[in-house]
Amino acid sequence: MTEPLDLSVATRASNPDAVSGLIQDINDLHAVFKDGGEKTRHELILKTRSLLHSLQTPRELMPGLNAALITGVDIGLWKLMVNNGADKPQRVDDLAGPLGVDPLLLASTSLAMDTLGGIGRSPIEFYKFLRATNWRNSTDAAHTAMHAAYGTDLPNCFEYLRSIGLGPQTNHRMGGYRQGRVPWMHPSLYPVEKTLFPDMDGSPEAPLIVDVAGGLGHDIDEFKKLYPNHPGKLILQDLPVVMKDVKGIDPSIQLMGHDFLTEQPVKGAKAYFMHSIMHDWPDDVGRTILGRLAEAMQPGYSKLLIFEVVIPPIGAYWEATAGDILMTTQLSAVERTEEHWYQLIEGSGLNLKIVKFWKCGQSDVENLIECELVPPQGR
Repeated sequence: MTEPLDLSVATRASNPDAVSGLIQDINDLHAVFKDGGEKTRHELILKTRSLLHSLQTPRELMPGLNAALITGVDIGLWKLMVNNGADKPQRVDDLAGPLGVDPLLLASTSLAMDTLGGIGRSPIEFYKFLRATNWRNSTDAAHTAMHAAYGTDLPNCFEYLRSIGLGPQTNHRMGGYRQGRVPWMHPSLYPVEKTLFPDMDGSPEAPLIVDVAGGLGHDIDEFKKLYPNHPGKLILQDLPVVMKDVKGIDPSIQLMGHDFLTEQPVKGAKAYFMHSIMHDWPDDVGRTILGRLAEAMQPGYSKLLIFEVVIPPIGAYWEATAGDILMTTQLSAVERTEEHWYQLIEGSGLNLKIVKFWKCGQSDVENLIECELVPPQGR
């Protein structure tokens, strides 16, 4: 049986034990760095870079490490190093033999650059892609810098990742992404018991929440743990290829294979919830997703809850803006500002209105966008 992943590692400093020693080393080097000597300067760069890496969490480091990390996973490098004793230095030659890997590849400059600077194919191809499109923003999920970089004609990034065997890793990613963030249903963010429970249909079979494209169920399972006596039933939806990998969530949660671009089979739920779904798609696809949900909602009863990054007009956090570029290169999609959300939700002719942006008070985390159907005129 596979051991459960400790996803909290995503929010812990990578090497806190090294921090005090590195600070001392930097202070010592600074004391002799009076004439701007080249050797000392290089040593300071190495020490400060090591300090930064030690303080950063895996979540902060990983965007620049993907190429090296994926290579290490594929060849079994990380498992071997843990088995050998992760707390001790390990020589490239000693690792290459058991792995059946060329030592030169393992120690290559390109891999070292990937590890330090995140030299990946999609970001490099992004400039060429923009030039080829005459500097116009692409809104076609099947025509992105990722497609140009990897020479694929698959419909979107997710299909490509599944085609190369990375579907399960993609599904697990959301578990790590959520670590250290306020969950949408926490009372400090959204008053679930005041907004969803009071006028809930009394039938035990009435759908309380439909988690649309909810992956492996991280969010809906946390909701169940926080509100074990909730009314109605909880439903987790995603593509059948994802549903088959769902394990370990509360057995009362109903699993349902569903493509959100098709008709929503669950009608009149109290809430339809999406977490980090809309930012994966350009506006035209987003309007289709919203339209399918609006068709299923019951006026005056149903809510649409969208948990997403909302980029503020000033003081945007780097993680949000970096994510914006990532969405563009991989999916021709975007992280949206508040104004953009209004345009997409209220300006698409779907009879949806935004009730409120529930904010965590920090620019580096998501907002919960609460939406309802516009009441029919005359009521």
